[in-house]
Amino acid sequence: MPTMKAVQVSKAGAPFELVDRDIPEPGPGQLRIKVEACGVCHSDAMIKAGAFPGLQLPRVPGHEIAGRIHAVGSGVTGWKTGERVGVGWHGGHCFRCTACRKGWFINCEQAKITGISHDGGFAEYMVSPVEAVARLPDKLTALEAAPLLCAGVTTYNSLRNSGARAGDTVAVQGIGGLGHLALQYSANMGFRTVAISRGADKEDLARHLGAHEYLDTEKISAAEGLKKLGGADLVLATAPHSEAITSTIDGLKPRGKLLLVAAPFEPLTVSAFALLSGRTIAGWPSGSSIDSEETMSFSALTGVRPRTETFKLDQADAALAKVMDNRIRFRAVLIP
Repeated sequence: MPTMKAVQVSKAGAPFELVDRDIPEPGPGQLRIKVEACGVCHSDAMIKAGAFPGLQLPRVPGHEIAGRIHAVGSGVTGWKTGERVGVGWHGGHCFRCTACRKGWFINCEQAKITGISHDGGFAEYMVSPVEAVARLPDKLTALEAAPLLCAGVTTYNSLRNSGARAGDTVAVQGIGGLGHLALQYSANMGFRTVAISRGADKEDLARHLGAHEYLDTEKISAAEGLKKLGGADLVLATAPHSEAITSTIDGLKPRGKLLLVAAPFEPLTVSAFALLSGRTIAGWPSGSSIDSEETMSFSALTGVRPRTETFKLDQADAALAKVMDNRIRFRAVLIP
């Protein structure tokens, strides 16, 4: 039987293991994808640690997958071999629960997660439920598309569902894997875009990515800086640091919103008085396959692109280490 190279987590906390596996066969309602690029995400550290609830080992991680359809399972219509496709965090849904019946597939009670519920893209081939697959636009290479299947759809989808309108002041907290994309999306959506980060050395980058204003929190607090700009209608929190996130709340306008797409391990400490003006705090998940498809279409149309560093499969440990140490500028991508 033909085999492939794959990176798997065999034991919780152990280094990634590069192994030979049988190339998987797609079952009914599934597609086999030849992986051309797969992004490395912070959450892959939870798989490596064996810490994700319900995770069964061994498991091949990876949920930012771009490639081509290699084989079509029985019962699948509308897709054919050779098509360029991608798969993100959302790895399938049941179609039957209340959330699915409302069309909220990302909130499915039985939702699958790519690289957690089933094997992901740290491999030469992977199999995915067809409902989790998105088409790639011709203008995006696999390397450009892969990070948009997680970091991209998370920031784009959160902004377009935030309630903010063109001309509103949107502040992006953090300029990293999520933030460098959020700045581009925010500016291209017509928001007055403010970047919040530490250090004067990031200002030129932030403005190049689309920021109209830059707040250096080594010189001024996020709240004071936002107040001087008239307050923010929306703060998108993209860096998982509780203190930095909560420091923006007093810079929101009355009825402004703090929207979390980053997940710090420490709890947020918030004064109830800060919320009595109608300010709100909310979170946003990533999105379903159609959200990913629309994210990539918007990116192709407007020129939004991730900044990436590439690694081979046998360098997966080094790639994840750089991600966790915040030494990647700005998305690590494995190329099988």
